[in-house]
Amino acid sequence: MNRRPRDAQREPGAGHGRPPGPQALAERRLQDMQEANAHLVHATLAAEQLGEAAKRVKRQQDEFIAMLAHELRNPLAPIRSAATLLERLEPVDPRVKAISDIVGRQVAHMARLLDDLLDASRVTSGKVTLRRRPTSVAEFVDEAVETTRSLIESQHQTLTLTLPPSPLYVNGDPTRLAQVVGNLLHNASKYTPDDGAIDLSVRQDGASVVLRLKDNGGGIAEEAIEGIFDLFTQEERSLSRSHGGLGVGLAVVRSMVELHGGTISVHSDGVGRGTEFTVVLPRIDHVAEPAPAHASELGFGPARVLVVDDNQDAGDMLAMLLQVSGHEVEVARDGLTALATFARQRSEVVLCDIGLPGMSGYEVGKRIRLEKKEDGLEPLLIALTGYDSPADRARTLASGFDCHVAKPADFDAILALIQRHFAARRAINP
Repeated sequence: MNRRPRDAQREPGAGHGRPPGPQALAERRLQDMQEANAHLVHATLAAEQLGEAAKRVKRQQDEFIAMLAHELRNPLAPIRSAATLLERLEPVDPRVKAISDIVGRQVAHMARLLDDLLDASRVTSGKVTLRRRPTSVAEFVDEAVETTRSLIESQHQTLTLTLPPSPLYVNGDPTRLAQVVGNLLHNASKYTPDDGAIDLSVRQDGASVVLRLKDNGGGIAEEAIEGIFDLFTQEERSLSRSHGGLGVGLAVVRSMVELHGGTISVHSDGVGRGTEFTVVLPRIDHVAEPAPAHASELGFGPARVLVVDDNQDAGDMLAMLLQVSGHEVEVARDGLTALATFARQRSEVVLCDIGLPGMSGYEVGKRIRLEKKEDGLEPLLIALTGYDSPADRARTLASGFDCHVAKPADFDAILALIQRHFAARRAINP
């Protein structure tokens, strides 16, 4: 019997040591590619899902911070107004002035922390906005010094302020620039021991304004210098949290300086050897005009002012401040009452909260703008609100308001807005 050789019964290419044929190689490579493509698709889908989840968490975080700031701003507003009112009334007890100063400073500190929280969120999302105008450097430096003076004095530190003999001006947002200098001063005092020294100087360098802030305090370690302006960075210098902080201040400072077209740098010879910050801003040529604060000094009689706020304390405190400043004031607690009062009083200035019961402040602004004015002159509409995002400001202006002011408001800033409004009216209708 003839038999086939054993090897002849095997599949072609299946012998020991023989490589697979071209067709088998192609099939295997196709299978590998299909598996790799499936892994890539799964990885892409997972990355997209993670990205969407991260965006959702960031959006929820921003919304929470904005709502938290709004809820905290509302009670701060009447407290700040009450402190300002105490300053302007004749004190029966000499301690009243000291008490009002303390309240005012602490409210300003709380407001600064809220601003830092919101600014940190805006910095990371690129939504920081500036309200620029020709600004005297001395104006925002003096404001920053005043906001930190109590901290510096409480630690018996010496602050030396050196300003140039001639005024210097920048095109900037005075509130933001005061925030920059105030934050640097606060840090200098915070990390400088009792009886320490802080030097703040301003000078002109060609087309630039140079601000230098130097202290003889705790200094900064060499390895910490590089990341000192990073968000949520805070060097461990002490177990004490007496002055606290969120670790966002210097990141916000750098962002504000750069938005003004400037630069900021820091130098320290090491721990225990002090710190020096240098801010450089573009200089402009400008002559500032003084801004009086009382109606009798503004060249017009008492204005008819309508305050609209469902927070009774906030509305009453603001009304008292305006009355002390020489204005005729009425208060409304909701939108419908505000419209009726506006029609009866023929209000020239309306300070309106946005979050009102029933009818929102946006709707109040729109309806007031639709009212026919007998004298043809439009009133000044100021939104006074705890909501302060760029979107909130845009919606406020679109609703007919002239200005958007965040709570707790600086009362002198409100009076300045009223002054400019009546100055413009005089120019139109002398």
